[in-house]
Amino acid sequence: MTIRIVAARPEDAAAIESLVDNAFGQDRQKRTVYRLRDGIEPIASLSLVAVTAARDVVGSIKFWPILLPKDDGNVPALLLGPIAVRLDYRGAGVGGRLMRRGLDLAKAQKHRIVLLVGDAPYYGRFGFKHDLVVNLTLPGPVDLDRFLGLELEDGALNGIRGLVQRSDISKK
Repeated sequence: MTIRIVAARPEDAAAIESLVDNAFGQDRQKRTVYRLRDGIEPIASLSLVAVTAARDVVGSIKFWPILLPKDDGNVPALLLGPIAVRLDYRGAGVGGRLMRRGLDLAKAQKHRIVLLVGDAPYYGRFGFKHDLVVNLTLPGPVDLDRFLGLELEDGALNGIRGLVQRSDISKK
């Protein structure tokens, strides 16, 4: 089976929502990370889908702009998620390909920090660590063991501490 990772298109929106609903449930908007996403567009250049040869969407990943507090002003960062893969394609490496492509693009676009809430054993293989975010908090309850960070540039999280904030500026 041939799967390609490509930029998400507006016409993919319904398929993406269906994937995410199936992966995380329709009540997912009640989760803390959605407080940081609500009313904000994901970064279009980092919104990707995995598609079959017939252009069926079988996976998706999005990144959202956030702000991290630092003494001398807020630092822009990315919030990854959700990443979702259609049930019949799980275990085939689709999620890993989406992650690697998304992180490569983020780094190429000069983003320095990525945060997420997710399964540490899965995301750890991409370099995400909880110890990078111990000085940060989210605007609501979260299992702290699942709150993870990744520095796309070494030392990018140095001196950053406090509450992760919404960014009302979506970068295209």
